[in-house]
This record gives sequence, structure tokens and C-alpha cells, in this order.
Amino acid sequence: MGASAQRLHAALLARAETVAAAESLTAGLFCASLADVPGASATLRGGAVVYATDLKATLAGVPAGLLAARGPVSGPTAAALAEGIRQRCAATWGVGLTGVAGPDPVDGSRPGRVYVGISDGVRTDVHRLDLPGGRAEVRAGAVQAAMTALLARLEGGNGGPPHGVTP
Repeated sequence: MGASAQRLHAALLARAETVAAAESLTAGLFCASLADVPGASATLRGGAVVYATDLKATLAGVPAGLLAARGPVSGPTAAALAEGIRQRCAATWGVGLTGVAGPDPVDGSRPGRVYVGISDGVRTDVHRLDLPGGRAEVRAGAVQAAMTALLARLEGGNGGPPHGVTP
């Protein structure tokens, strides 16, 4: 993840932009990976570990009704995490990570199911992933996917369908 974090930091820095993350299954790994890059304080605003469902609402601003209707592991929840943390941390970009690292399913979602939300306040993309491996591999894969998706947006790539939310 080091090279991706360096590329992400450089891309944000070149645009004078910042990022914040609301992390559930990754429990701060996205922010920690970016913070490993020297000078990351210029681009990393902060984040919230929202492992518990109620914290997704209170810390990251996910509407309680959305959590009740769709659950903590869903595309709409990832989108709301990304936009909520972007606003709360006054960042240019918001990243929302939610999913199941395993070994057991959660609310009908199997281990390896991950949703990554990327928001700039105008457009929010959500990527649904089914990652192989154990807990560590799923968590690392989710962080890598989030960095790749944000880099794609920063570097002019599509990064997914506009306003795309995969159920």
C-alpha cells in the first residue's frame, strides 16, 4: 500500500486537495496507510473509525433510517459514509469503507463483501467488491481498492459510474 499511498498523497497535494475517511471494517487502516507518507498532514484531514453501527450515524452522519433500511454493509451506506465524513472533516474528498472482513457473515453479507464510497460533494461513486482471503487480506484489499478508486478520480479516470451505487 505504500506506493499507492504515496501516489495518492502526491495527487492530492498537486491539486491542493484533502481527504477524510469513515472506516468500518478497515478500522483506521486507510488513514494509517496515508499517514505513513511523509508530509501526509498536508492532505489527510482525518477520519473516524465507525466500527459500531450506531457510530456510522453519530460520527459520520449516515441517516439512521438508511441504516435501518439497508443495514451497515451496503452501497448506500458507503456513499453516506463518504459524504458525511467529507462534510464533517471539511475535506475535498470523502472515503467510506464498510463490509465484512470475516470469518462470519454479517446481516446477510458474506465475508469479503466490501463497499467503497468516494465523494467530492458533487459526485459519489460506490464500488462493490468481493475480496478473497482472511480478515487481514480483506481489510488490506479494501484499503487498496479505496486508494485506487480515489486515484482514478484524481488522475482524471472515471473511477466508476457517476452517482453509481451498487446495491
